[in-house]
Amino acid sequence: MKKKIHPDYHKIKVVMTDGVDFETRSTWGKEGDILKLDIDSKSHSAWTGGDQKVLDKGRVSKFYKKFTNFRSTSKK
Repeated sequence: MKKKIHPDYHKIKVVMTDGVDFETRSTWGKEGDILKLDIDSKSHSAWTGGDQKVLDKGRVSKFYKKFTNFRSTSKK
C-alpha cells in the first residue's frame, strides 16, 4: 500500500438524540471531537414505525392542500 494516502483514523465521541453517548473510531473530525446526531434509530420514523414527518412538508402534501377544493367544471 502507498504511504500517507489514507485518512487519519481516530477516536471520537458520538452523542445520540436522547443524550446517550459512546466512543467509536472514525475518519470524521479530529481526535476527541464530539458528533451530535440530529436523527438516529431512536428518533427516526423508519425505525420507530411512527408517522413520517417528511411527507407533511413535501411537495405532494402541498399540492393536495392547494387544490383540495378544485374541481373541474367542464362536462364531457
